[in-house]
Amino acid sequence: MSEVSKVALIPITAFALGTWQVNRLGWKTDLITKFEDRLIKPPLPLPPRIDPEAIKDFDYRRVYATGRLRHDQEMLIGPRLHDGNNGYLVVTPLDRGEDGSTVLVNRGWIPKTKEAQADREEGLPTGLVTVEGLLREPWKKNIFTPDNQPQSKQFYFPDVQQMAELTGSQPVWIEETMSPDLLKAYDREAKGIPIGRPAEVNLRNNHTQYIFTWYALSAATAIMLWMVVKKPSSEVARRVRQSKNLKFEELGPKHGQKVATVASYEEEGITDPSYNGLLFYTWDAPNGSHT
Repeated sequence: MSEVSKVALIPITAFALGTWQVNRLGWKTDLITKFEDRLIKPPLPLPPRIDPEAIKDFDYRRVYATGRLRHDQEMLIGPRLHDGNNGYLVVTPLDRGEDGSTVLVNRGWIPKTKEAQADREEGLPTGLVTVEGLLREPWKKNIFTPDNQPQSKQFYFPDVQQMAELTGSQPVWIEETMSPDLLKAYDREAKGIPIGRPAEVNLRNNHTQYIFTWYALSAATAIMLWMVVKKPSSEVARRVRQSKNLKFEELGPKHGQKVATVASYEEEGITDPSYNGLLFYTWDAPNGSHT
């Protein structure tokens, strides 16, 4: 493959990636719109038994459930940042008794200083409680997150299936919600009461930036490729420069013209066997042009 062909792959590839991001933007926009439509609907009571396979059809659906929080089976996921502060997500099984199965509730964030339950008694409600939140699909672990160590109760990401087996719950994940209130959040942080998430879609949608980046790269490299293709080769450019410095020797008129040759062609540093060391030019006597 020639060098020009290799360079040509850059704008083509960048254009293809930009077009792919256009399709991704449409898909992500439709997905966010679908989830936002679910958010505006009134909350549903959580059924007594939930089919885990059906949760994907109710992702981001507002639900509520009543039961007792099993603080003795509490799990802390961390570290997690909230407004620049280090802490944990509090996950507690909600035991619904005979009315339904036990489910996992992500109650929200607490600061690291409130890790011990003895330091946050106000954040451990007893008796029957009603939890309202979002029904969510299980999270996916990325390659950089270490594995959980459930035996020592060290959790780095919410493995819903693993946590459900550990606590005897259904693999159902509810994220408790609360209205955004800065003063209320400060008060909860000080008391160790989990700060729930707002009821909103938090999916990232950066595809517009990616589209601009890839198409701009494609355009820039296409211009560079055009400049490379239009630029004469170094050999041609050298011949043009040297031809300007050639000295001509007049041989005399012929049929109303003057004929000139370069006897010292090779002395100019040009070696082209097609000329055999001689280069001929003819001048038109009337106007002085040459061929």
